[in-house]
Amino acid sequence: MKNALAARAEFFEPSHTADVRLFNGFLEGEPDLAVDLYGSSLVLHIHADPPESAAEKAQAAWQFYLTELPWLQAVVVKARSSPALDARRGVLVYGDKPDRKVCENGVWYAVDLLLNQDASLYLDTRRLRAWAKTNLAGKRVLNTFAYTGSLGVAAQAGGAAQVVQTDLSRRFLNLAKASYTLNGFPIHKEDFIAGDFWQVVGTFKRRGELFDCVFLDPPFFSATDKGRVDLVDQSQRVINKVRPLVSDGGWLVAINNALFLSGQDYLDLLEELCAGGYMQIEDLLGVPPDFTGYPQTITTALPADPAPFNHATKIAVLRVRRKKN
Repeated sequence: MKNALAARAEFFEPSHTADVRLFNGFLEGEPDLAVDLYGSSLVLHIHADPPESAAEKAQAAWQFYLTELPWLQAVVVKARSSPALDARRGVLVYGDKPDRKVCENGVWYAVDLLLNQDASLYLDTRRLRAWAKTNLAGKRVLNTFAYTGSLGVAAQAGGAAQVVQTDLSRRFLNLAKASYTLNGFPIHKEDFIAGDFWQVVGTFKRRGELFDCVFLDPPFFSATDKGRVDLVDQSQRVINKVRPLVSDGGWLVAINNALFLSGQDYLDLLEELCAGGYMQIEDLLGVPPDFTGYPQTITTALPADPAPFNHATKIAVLRVRRKKN
């Protein structure tokens, strides 16, 4: 942990508003633990099952960080495999209250570290947020499976003409609205759609709506009465579902975080989808090194080789062409 912390020293700026993964235990020597920093709040994820088997490790870890980073104001512990919902969402074990916002690449993101099993802002897609801010000025954007809307917030920060955020949970979308408020962005209620992905996308298709960029970042598996997402065996299904919504020359950004799907298998799937000539792979975006671990700190390999991607979170930027009528 000490070596991992030293490798991330660049993130410890005086304002303490950054977001960073301090320790990726799966790759850096302790698979039961992962540690994130949101501003001045530490979030420790226990992956052990049962979580009690790693309780001593977890306590030693947060005591280590409190010593090494004396400016920490709060510590939250999330037991990912606990049967108790509150334990999965997180328990405050140090401090009065966790941070409610972070600043990344000049953009403010509202966070609620006790909202969900995840910490409400995915750190592995930081480079994609930077891409969105750089490339989507004047564009119409659809963010599906938006969760707390960070990709859409980044697009809005980059000057997008319109950003539509959609997720099954209105509670998550409310945090996206909080991010808009932090940045002074106007909130148009019609741009925040709480609904089932299959139904919402189907409605857009029937209306003939088109977007210059569609973000597709689903969970690796989910099911509702409207449809099923399976990123191991049926990635192409969700990609083909949103593809008709992308305007000619627009982008479809497809993210697959299935741990046991190799990077080459995912690339093969994308190349098969592109074989007809109406879609091409423009870029493969990497996950930042604080999340993957650094060459001098990595001790373990992922269960499936992510190459040519650099992590199990596989991000592909696809350029779409439409058939001419």
